[in-house]
Amino acid sequence: MRTRSRIHRASAVVAGAVASLLALSACSPDRHVEVDMPPQAEASFPDEIVQRLQGAVTHAMEATGSSGAIVGVWAPWGGKWVTGIGTQRPDGGGAVTADMQFRAGKVTRAMTCDVLYQLAEVGTVQLDDSVTEYVSGAPDLADVTLGQLCDGTSGIGSFTGKLYSSWLTNPARQWEPRYLATFGLGQPRSGEPGVAYRDSDAGYVLLGLALERATGTSAAELIHTYVVDPLDLEATALGALDGEAVLAGGQSLPGEGGAVDCAQPRDLTDASWTIGYTDAGAVTDIDDLGRYAQALAAGALAPADKRFDAPLPVTADGPSWYVADGGALLAASLVGQSGKVPGYITAAFSDPSSGLTVAVVLNNSAAAAQVGSYLAWELAAIASKAPAAGGAAIPEAGLPWTPEQYHDAITAAAVCAPPAG
Repeated sequence: MRTRSRIHRASAVVAGAVASLLALSACSPDRHVEVDMPPQAEASFPDEIVQRLQGAVTHAMEATGSSGAIVGVWAPWGGKWVTGIGTQRPDGGGAVTADMQFRAGKVTRAMTCDVLYQLAEVGTVQLDDSVTEYVSGAPDLADVTLGQLCDGTSGIGSFTGKLYSSWLTNPARQWEPRYLATFGLGQPRSGEPGVAYRDSDAGYVLLGLALERATGTSAAELIHTYVVDPLDLEATALGALDGEAVLAGGQSLPGEGGAVDCAQPRDLTDASWTIGYTDAGAVTDIDDLGRYAQALAAGALAPADKRFDAPLPVTADGPSWYVADGGALLAASLVGQSGKVPGYITAAFSDPSSGLTVAVVLNNSAAAAQVGSYLAWELAAIASKAPAAGGAAIPEAGLPWTPEQYHDAITAAAVCAPPAG
């Protein structure tokens, strides 16, 4: 568990507030942060690799009832594959293209932590500050720190399970973040803070509220200042979908007899971004998502050696290589995030050493959130075997899973019948 000295807190709060104002005023649209990744080969993958990648995405679309998907796979030594697949809706509605904007989902968690770490760097806040210093009305959280909210070790529960059906029936409703958080806070804490990982959407919403209070700045502006602007992300924001081209998102629901009706998903494209707020409220496109995953893995905005220095298992019975820390999921050498919001399943992972990066979105949220990770990991395993282009060297390190392993996992998680094999 990370700790920081808390001597002279009163003066530190004042100094931190001043530093925050100076940091915010110093930022400009021209601010730029380089992402330290191997140079990308400007080549396409061989046909055999592309066929396998496309087969994996199509299989996941069938399994989840998705009519469309957007995917980006970048292997610096061997090439890249960025494309839209399918149609906006099962009955058509136009082809999906790679430039479409969509909901970033749980990737927002990592962005919120980017803001935390940069504010901590200038002294506006400290990682071991109690959340109660910034968020009132929750005295029982005095032992929970901002760093623990980011790491997912606060022990606080989640609100998604309580509210998901409401989001489907009234997707346009605007949600107040404090109200969202109460549904997670109303659940028993899982244990002492800082000891174990617990997936907590309420924790990231509370973190966003705390950062707003510490800076006097909206969460949307904080994400823009500390993430979007320095990384030159043109389609990314905390807020509503507003791009010129938007990927339609929906969710298939049970029909007569209880079976999921995969032919007629409920349209959730216009669902309110306040459903997720600083846990899952960002929007993006595939190029931005891939670049952001690379920046996260490389520690471009917050040093990875500090941020990911105390990872904990995501699940008690999961593989040893699957851990969480600093608002991110770490799958062996890959760093990223994955999850779902109404209408979309999204995942993005990158290897800071080889530069291998995968970003995906499926436009039906009926299946389990883990399907996003499964597809990203299957694609990463396929692309990791791509031959070198132009004399580049193939990275020696591999991944501790095979494409077939997560192909089968997607089949097992299917809510619609996937194709054989």
